[in-house]
Amino acid sequence: MVRALLHKALEGERLRPEEAVRLFMFNDLLEIGSAANELRNMRSDPEIVTYVVDRNINYTNVCVSRCEFCAFYREGDSPEAYVIDGKALDEKIRETVERGGTQLLLQGGLNPALGIDYYEGLFRHIKESFDIHLHALSPPEIVHISNVSGTAVRETITRLRSAGLDTIPGGGAEILCDSVRSRLSPRKCSADEWIEVMEVAHNLGMRTTATMMFGHVESIEERVEHLDRVRDLQDRTGGFTAFIPWTYQPGNTRLGGNSAGGHEYLKTLAISRIYLDNFSNIQASWVTQGSGIGTVALKFGANDMGGTMMEENVVAAAGCTNSMPERELRRLVAEMGYRPVRRNTLYEHLE
Repeated sequence: MVRALLHKALEGERLRPEEAVRLFMFNDLLEIGSAANELRNMRSDPEIVTYVVDRNINYTNVCVSRCEFCAFYREGDSPEAYVIDGKALDEKIRETVERGGTQLLLQGGLNPALGIDYYEGLFRHIKESFDIHLHALSPPEIVHISNVSGTAVRETITRLRSAGLDTIPGGGAEILCDSVRSRLSPRKCSADEWIEVMEVAHNLGMRTTATMMFGHVESIEERVEHLDRVRDLQDRTGGFTAFIPWTYQPGNTRLGGNSAGGHEYLKTLAISRIYLDNFSNIQASWVTQGSGIGTVALKFGANDMGGTMMEENVVAAAGCTNSMPERELRRLVAEMGYRPVRRNTLYEHLE
């Protein structure tokens, strides 16, 4: 039965949610991975693996969401709470540009003291000072800014875009199922609100990414529900550039427990490639998996290595501190038999 499902996918037929659940129950990882790799080669250039030179700057760690899985956030009165200093921000961006960076990934906590005026001023300053693509503010941040500022989501995105926002990262998705979100992050935006932000952005002509953090409290059925919601929105708008699944990191979190291992990560990655038949790009998560599994993922459906991540704080706060210089990333990709190609945020090749 499962082999028939894999054959169905390879023939270009779309799998149903219940069929994806069956794939998760199938124990032959290599067979699933082989089908995912074949589909990857059909949907993207089989000879190359792309990546972007970027920096992830977390502009504040103050957050009212208090997610059970997060080790990064601080209360507003904590001695460790911060909002990034303008001079420090400029220095970080300047260093990124000097090292060939083309993308600034700017995300932070849901800080109740920061309204839309703050972000408009921040974005205008960045764009006036630097030639860099601003990939910023996950859907929960945008919903939070809307609530703090008393502006509708569409108005919020429109104003932020006018101030310099180029694209929106897919963070804060976790699992797009409210039964899961009520346990993990009850103060964060709902699954419908996450979808709304992305749909509004797409309809305004903006591109975004989609993510999935898995391996915590969700069931396989809820994991598939997440994939299905993302696929459905992509059917309607075509606005997602890539899908990035990554594993929950339990270190220093209230939720605790264990992280999904490499086997579960590769299986989920491969099934994501198989199920998301309207996505060209699936990104490997070397930041959470390390360079070993991160490059093996290139044979399980991934065609992109994501960013070089000159800086990363959120996952690092949970005790996961993988890093990789650009030259090392290129070497590992080449050793897997692919040509590494630097890209921009919109997946346009720069070499």
